[in-house]
Amino acid sequence: MERSELKNLIDAASGRIPSELCVKNCKVIDVFNKEVFESDVYIYGGKFVGFGSSEKPFPEAERTVDAHGMYMAPGFIDSHLHIESSHVSPPEYSKLVIPCGTTTVVADPHEICNVCGLDGMDYMLDSSEGLPLSVFLQFPSCVPATPFEHSGAVLLAPAVEKRINHPRVLGLGELMNYVGVQGAYEDVLDKMLVAINNGKVIDGHAPAVFDSALDAYSVGGVLTDHECATAEELKDKLRRGMYVLLRQGTVCHDLLNLLKGVNIKNQEYCLFCTDDCQAKTILDNGHIDNNIRMAVEAGLDPIVAISIATLNASNCYNLKDRGAIAPGRRADFVLFESLKDIRPVEVYTAGNHVASKGQYLAEVAHFPVPAAVTGKMNVRNLSVESFDLKLKNNRAHTIKVIPGSVVTEKNVVTVDLDEKGNWKRNDEDVVKIAVVERHHGTGNVGLALYEGFGLKGGAVATSVGHDSHNITVAGDNSEDMYAAVQELIRLGGGMAVVTGGQVVCSVEHEIAGLMADKSGREVADELTEIQEIARKTLHIRDDVDPFMTLCFMSLPVIPDIKITDCGLFDVKDYRFISVEAEEE
Repeated sequence: MERSELKNLIDAASGRIPSELCVKNCKVIDVFNKEVFESDVYIYGGKFVGFGSSEKPFPEAERTVDAHGMYMAPGFIDSHLHIESSHVSPPEYSKLVIPCGTTTVVADPHEICNVCGLDGMDYMLDSSEGLPLSVFLQFPSCVPATPFEHSGAVLLAPAVEKRINHPRVLGLGELMNYVGVQGAYEDVLDKMLVAINNGKVIDGHAPAVFDSALDAYSVGGVLTDHECATAEELKDKLRRGMYVLLRQGTVCHDLLNLLKGVNIKNQEYCLFCTDDCQAKTILDNGHIDNNIRMAVEAGLDPIVAISIATLNASNCYNLKDRGAIAPGRRADFVLFESLKDIRPVEVYTAGNHVASKGQYLAEVAHFPVPAAVTGKMNVRNLSVESFDLKLKNNRAHTIKVIPGSVVTEKNVVTVDLDEKGNWKRNDEDVVKIAVVERHHGTGNVGLALYEGFGLKGGAVATSVGHDSHNITVAGDNSEDMYAAVQELIRLGGGMAVVTGGQVVCSVEHEIAGLMADKSGREVADELTEIQEIARKTLHIRDDVDPFMTLCFMSLPVIPDIKITDCGLFDVKDYRFISVEAEEE
């Protein structure tokens, strides 16, 4: 801060010079005392400078806005998310979430970095610069996500060093390799030490990690976890001094379960996040405002819910310049009418009016997509036969879907085989699933069986496949699976539905095969259409998102069992297993 800026802030707060903006007749949410007070609020240089009333008048501000008795809360903060999961670029993401009252996000770009390496990190930094939405990044800790698959890049400690001190990089992203942390693997320790020695935050990712294993995971300074599933797990992690993120996204719905463990004694160590949230979900349900509404409806005090969405997040991530309506803090704020049903009416960032009644007001120039993050589809030696699953017996492991979750069940079923020993469809709800390596032209195709998806008579494919983002395809015949993958190669990434060898519907994701260079509304409409077509044409279950669920089946850090381009992986045993199961 320059001396002149500091002097002007003090002069405005002292009433020696006029403020630039006065928001009068507010019910101000005090997240420190957990109460509401009535006041006018004065802003100068994009910061709050003081409170005024008839008893304490300030000089008339350059602009005055009448809040008409609405509540004023700090702008909401999403403490962990992947912008790529919205399927839109950072500028378009800003347009989606600002009207919801989200003014700051802490994003982990490990999706695009697993495809494009540092080029992906730089694209996310460059394309999010100067937006009304404050976009802070965590440097991805897991590129590749695991040693059990092929990703597009390898980012080790020297790469972390190159970007860790960027002013919008807060620290090290979610440490999904909790086994590597507990085992003190050298490459994992090297990355952790970069964050530690630079005073940066380390984010966690530790589903179902307890007791001494959790001690070993947290002892090195892992500060957060967004993978809690139960109130007991929440308390266990809070006991280690970790912040727990209450997640409500498109697929993962943990918030209500975790609220059972939140109380007045521990609430200050709880945050809200969306993690993976599609554009349609945001347009339909909202963003962090939805987390707040759900928490209030479940019985949480509204002021506490707002504090979780604001002050708690700012404290966790050392964003002390925001998260509260107080002198010296950044003037990000939301005006709304009712504490019982918190729905943003007006949204301001740094004192600028950026959304009104759900409409985005700010002008943001289109950011051209650089060549370094396009055309990422290097697939070789692929044929229809690549998708034939040959088995030695008719007892097979399956990846069983749990609706509404990215966790799966390991199951064993009896299958039918053709005269060549290849799997063929029977009446059971079991189909093939494959992961096709798309970064290095290795020709790798991992094959397994997928249960509970409901697909019949074709195939669906996506180039969004957490976290290495190879191509994931599910189908009941090799020909349609091959055709679906070929369509994605043609598009440069995206999603496809195929039946009878014909592409019924497809959408293009030209940015790293993860995001489309279109508006949130266009992307939402395209995804809605392709989901409806997938369900109607291929009979995919109504309680399973055809593509969001599919893309998590290649995530070998979430139990019980997953598939990578290298094969079927048992997450609990941390090893590859055969598709064949032992005969009874």
